[in-house]
Formats: sequence, structure tokens, C-alpha cells
Amino acid sequence: MANAQFMMNLPPNEPIKSYAPGSPEKASLKKRIAELKKQVIEIPLIIGGKAVKTGNMADCVIPHDHKTVIGKYHKAGTKEVNMAIEAALKARDAWASMDWHDRAAIFLKAADLLASPYWRDTINAATMLGQSKNAFQAEIDSACELIDFFKFNAYFAQQIYEQQPPHSPAGMWNKMEYRALEGFVFAVAPFNFTSIAGNLPTSPALMGNVVLMKPASSAVYSGYWLMKLFEAAGVPDGVINFVPGSGRQVGDPVMSSPYLAGIHFTGSTPVFQNMWKTVGDNIAKYKSYPRIVGETGGKDFIFVHKSADYKEVGTAMIRGAFEYQGQKCSAASRAYVPQSMWNSLKKFLVSELKTVKMGSPEDFTNFMNAVIDKGAFETITGYINFAKRSKNAEIISGGKYDDSVGYFIEPTVIVTTDPKFKSMEEEIFGPVLTIYVYPTSKYKETLHLCDQTSAYALTGAIFAKDREAIALANEILMNAAGNFYINDKPTGAVVGQQPFGGARASGTNDKAGSYLNLIRWTSPRTIKETFVPPTDYKYPFMEEE
Repeated sequence: MANAQFMMNLPPNEPIKSYAPGSPEKASLKKRIAELKKQVIEIPLIIGGKAVKTGNMADCVIPHDHKTVIGKYHKAGTKEVNMAIEAALKARDAWASMDWHDRAAIFLKAADLLASPYWRDTINAATMLGQSKNAFQAEIDSACELIDFFKFNAYFAQQIYEQQPPHSPAGMWNKMEYRALEGFVFAVAPFNFTSIAGNLPTSPALMGNVVLMKPASSAVYSGYWLMKLFEAAGVPDGVINFVPGSGRQVGDPVMSSPYLAGIHFTGSTPVFQNMWKTVGDNIAKYKSYPRIVGETGGKDFIFVHKSADYKEVGTAMIRGAFEYQGQKCSAASRAYVPQSMWNSLKKFLVSELKTVKMGSPEDFTNFMNAVIDKGAFETITGYINFAKRSKNAEIISGGKYDDSVGYFIEPTVIVTTDPKFKSMEEEIFGPVLTIYVYPTSKYKETLHLCDQTSAYALTGAIFAKDREAIALANEILMNAAGNFYINDKPTGAVVGQQPFGGARASGTNDKAGSYLNLIRWTSPRTIKETFVPPTDYKYPFMEEE
């Protein structure tokens, strides 16, 4: 079949559209933004392919214009969650037994639909409005990365199914089957990446599993459009069930179900740890041991050697720390700079940040936009205020904020004399970068300090021209980052190029965008077939001399 033949080759990454002035894609996207903004859609639950309305409603608001509502969604409770579990289990057998080529064809169709003008514009516009992402950040996330997930996951699935025992002796045949998990998978998505919200339910589904999809409450809007995309691609009723709602109202009945077979999670470390603990507490009631796959927080670093170029470092800091308002688990949040470079880097950094524009993503000239909601705004500004009061810190750029119209926080750079300062250790998830200036001669010692400062180990970067310095950093920081960058910002992993995930408190490191993630959603079965079975139980050694 055509799709099977297509998957024999490694797919290319989806090209990124520029949205440059005068480009047709810019005009088309702006038109779709205007269309979505002027309407308020009602968002139901989708269970077994049917819209379910609970009457327990919440608003989808625009973070950069928080008085504007673009959607009203129904929230799931215990009754609806149990309905979704029942619908998923009802769909499971037919979906799991479907030929994997046919399942893959659905998600390859989803990729092609998303690459088309209508769906690309719709999902990008929904992300820009609902999550306050600029056009480029939305394009690389909700369009390109999700298209890549769909296509590369189909390719990696093929690699898994092709893995068979290397030897079958004469008279027998050894085979390996990769079965779906027995039960349902709970996919819990974050607000910050529409591509992750799309990948979390579809990667288990590709491998034959049925899923309950819970979007973040602050990203239900784009999550609903994803669900409509899945329906348009032909995902059968009940295979993916859309259940927005509060963590407790949705999570508690899910976690208590004996049919919970897996959790695919991206979000905060405390929530993930609590879910893991709940699984442990309930372990005796489950019909199988649930697979737990999670990517959580980060306290990602940029480490600078004296041989680095300060302009390259400064550019990486601005992009790595402040793109999408620092609301990336991979965002640069702490930096270590040698004293010998600091004056030049400081002047460059402060000068460049003065040119950064912040405002609505509907104005394509803005580099930064709003943080996601009031809770995030208050948390992030709390760290800024702490730095303002501290004797061990100085804010050299930014530090101002305003939530009167939208949740806007300036890109803020803190310099501290304490390498264990609060904002050097704790995840902030906002546009705040803290820099520690270290004695230039203490490079090795400070590398160890970097390794030991944070509980997280997601991403990190080393900037240096000196190859020995790079090699030393690579060795000492071996376990400090699951995605490590040399002379590049620690963000922007690309599917099929840099499989993404971290360890320590950052997650299970199952590497989204690779076969390593997909294999977790299978339950292998070994089959040995003997063609001519023996008819005598005796072995040769038993023969008399």
C-alpha cells in the first residue's frame, strides 16, 4: 500500500514557513486569527465520538488580552470520566487488532491535513490566541513539530514492528508481537506546547492503545481543535476521548480505575510525583502495572568558557531564555559566565534587550508576548520581587510587569553573587534569567557546581571555542542534561534529530520523537512455533550403552 511504502523511508522535517512581510502565509494566518477571535465557541467533551455537555463551564481567555473570551468549555467530572473509560475500552479490541499500517495511515493523514492551509492556520491561530505565542513560535510548535511527530512516529513504529528474533533454528519459527497495553492510557498535556498536547495521546494510539486526553485548563482551546483534527483524519470513535477539567475531578477517577494501563504526562514535577505515588498506593487494584512516562520540569543552564564569543553567548541567552516568555521546560534559566567576559557580555546583553518588543502576538513585530495566566504571572513576579529585595542579587535588565490588559512581564536578567541563590535553583517557568559570574580560573570547579545545583536534568548548553574545555564540560555535566547543546541555545529540539527528555527530577527520559517513547506503549509477546513437534519424551543421553 502507498502509505506503507512511504514509511520505508525516513521522512523529512516539515519546512518552517517564514511569515515574512508580504508572504501569502502571513496574510492567510492573520485572516484566520481574526476569524477565531471574533467568535466564542462552545467546547464540549468528546467521548466515544459524541459531544458531551456537563453544564459545568469555564472560559478560554486570551492571555495578552485577558478580558476577551474565545471559548467556553464544559468540564468533566467522575461520571464523564467513567463514560470515557467505558468508551475507550469498548473501542480497544477493534483498534488494537487493526493492522498497524492502517493505524499509521490515519496519523499520516493527520500530518498532511495539518500541513494544509486551513488546518495549519487554524491550529497556529488557536495557539497564538489561546497561549499567546508569536507566529514563529506557533509555527515551529503547533504546525511543524506536530507534523513531524505524526510522520516520524509512523516511521519509528515500523522500525519497532520489524524487530524480530534474529534466529529461528531448523524446524521452528520465532516471532515477536508488539501488543497494545491492556487497558487505557491517560494523556495529560501541558499548556505550553500544542505539539506535545497532540503527541501525548497519538503516540500511544498509534501503537494500538486507547486514550483519555486531558488538556491543560489554560490550553483547552487549542486542544479542542486538535481533537477536531484527529476526527478529520479518521481516528475511530472512542480511541481518543477528550476530557478537559480540573486535575482532581478528572485525575482521581482515572487513577482509581483498574483499567489504567499507562500515563503519558508532561507538566510539573510535583504533579507527576503525586501521580506516581497514587499509582503506587493503588498498585494492587490495577489489572497490569501501568507504564509511567513523564517529562516534567527543568532548571536549564548556559555555561560559558572564557574562549567563547560573547555575542554568540548573548544571542543564545536572549533566544534561549525569553522566546515564548521562558515558558518552556527547556528554557535557559541560569547561566555561568567567566569574570573575564562579563563586562563585554553585560553591555551586549543589556543593549540587545532594549530592542526587544513585547505585546500581542497579533502584532507580528513583537518578539515576546504574555505569560499564560494570572497564577503564572504572580509566581514569576514573586521571584522578580525577591531578587529586588535581596542583597545578593541585582536586576540589570527588565524587572517590570503589568497585568492590566494582559499578563506581561519584561525579559528580566538577574545577576547574583550566590551560586545557590533561589532563582539559580528553583524552576520559574517565565522570562527570568539569573547569571552567576564565576572566577575565570575556576572553570572546572564551577562545572561541578552547575552539576550539583539543581535537582533537574533536562537541557543545558556549553559555549566554548576551546575543544578541551568542551570535552571537560561534556564529562562533568554528563548527567546534568538529557539534551546537551554545544555552542547553541538549550531549546528547540527537533523530532528525528534531537529526541527530547531529561532525567533526575526532569522525568523518565523516554525521549519523545524516537522509538524509545513508542516502545513504552507496547507489551511484547514472544511466539515460538515448532513445525514438527517431538513424539518421544526421551533424550539421547538416556539411551543405554
